[in-house]
Amino acid sequence: MEKKLTIGLPRAMLYYRYATLWQTFFETLGIKVIKSNPTDKKILDEGTALCVDEACLSEKIFLGHVKALIGYCDYILVPRVSSFGHKHMMCTRFEAMPDIVRNVFRNETQKFLTYNLDIIQKQDEKTAFLEMGQQLGFDKKAVKKAYSTAKTVEQRVWKKKVVAQEELYKAEGIKIIVAAHSYVIEDPYLGKPVMDILRKLDVTPIRADITDQEQAVKRSTAVSPTIKWEMSREIMGSLAIHKDKVAGVILLSAFPCGPDSMVNEVIQRRMKGIPMLNLTLDAQSGTAGVETRLESFVDIIHFKEGTL
Repeated sequence: MEKKLTIGLPRAMLYYRYATLWQTFFETLGIKVIKSNPTDKKILDEGTALCVDEACLSEKIFLGHVKALIGYCDYILVPRVSSFGHKHMMCTRFEAMPDIVRNVFRNETQKFLTYNLDIIQKQDEKTAFLEMGQQLGFDKKAVKKAYSTAKTVEQRVWKKKVVAQEELYKAEGIKIIVAAHSYVIEDPYLGKPVMDILRKLDVTPIRADITDQEQAVKRSTAVSPTIKWEMSREIMGSLAIHKDKVAGVILLSAFPCGPDSMVNEVIQRRMKGIPMLNLTLDAQSGTAGVETRLESFVDIIHFKEGTL
């Protein structure tokens, strides 16, 4: 029996944005998908050892996940996602990641799979997936069908997430928007403990990144017309749309994220009249310090609302 082709998905960075699309696409083609385990200290430490000191925490985690998959699959997916058009750019980490990975693991026999998404260079997502599927040996018709199926599933899953998130704005009690990239807020070693702590404090945390992306990008210009990073614009626009429905905002970042350092400063300067906490997560283990800051922030909100 012919061995089934396997693709490894590092559970970090763009995985949290495109997991449904990737997994459905490959599985529709009959490819077995394996994912790295959720982030833990070992993955972080191994990724940190592979990176230069200046790399952001999310990149270190990503390389740790790549290392965890080496030897367990035929290919590891490391896409290059550069732009969605003029003034709709991605952080340069996403553009450089395939080159970084191939350089870091240059002595390994592991194969890496890449697709290029760069609207400025007239390379759209559909074209990128068609080229990737054909590179794996599948005919064009099968690849087109797989992409169409995957895109339909992705859009359905995303709409369901947005509806569920919008319902949280109707909840009773204190509601706080957590503004963070999906690969920070969903990572079990980074953002998930923050969300868990907030819930223990009887707070309803709401994610700014799960929103109507097109509408959010349009609204982001009211806060800053010059911010060029697409995911930052989505978060910024989501805050502009929803900030009057909540009691506070938490700007959650992974150290030392370059785009966030600028965008969060803009948000703090332009969005007045609402309690705001700028919380940066680093590689230090333990959540005691984070928990203390979150407790203090929630107390400030209670005091402001006269419930303390």
